[in-house]
Amino acid sequence: MEHELEARTDKRDERLALLIWYRFSRIYNQSVRESEQHLKRWDLTVAQFDVIAQIGLNKRLTQGQLAEKLLVTKGNITQLLSRLEQAGYIQREQEWKVKHVSLTDKGKAIYEQVVPVQERFQASHFEALDQEEKEQFLHLLKKLSAKTI
Repeated sequence: MEHELEARTDKRDERLALLIWYRFSRIYNQSVRESEQHLKRWDLTVAQFDVIAQIGLNKRLTQGQLAEKLLVTKGNITQLLSRLEQAGYIQREQEWKVKHVSLTDKGKAIYEQVVPVQERFQASHFEALDQEEKEQFLHLLKKLSAKTI
């Protein structure tokens, strides 16, 4: 009897966790789609925006550091950087075995123009939550992040 109750509780908990994952996944995917639409004004993808934002924030990074911050492989970042370099937003400098990436003047201009607008846009996704709920949500996300990494 006790084992049966425990099994039902475990099944309900698993179902609830699955529902949370589905809802979270849908919200995330919708947010990315909306961000892609929003960034089209500047002819940027979300991935390109992330690169420009990270480099602009840090001024100069190695390709490895940038890949780490974006949670992608070094190989995946090479093609993305090539496109941004061709567009004139970034420059890469080879120092011995390490490639450093920084923003060009054109990259700095787009950083200053786009980042504040996009950050406000992204923050607006959480307007339905009050301050306490936002803090609680952030706390829960950090707790999940610590468990999954």
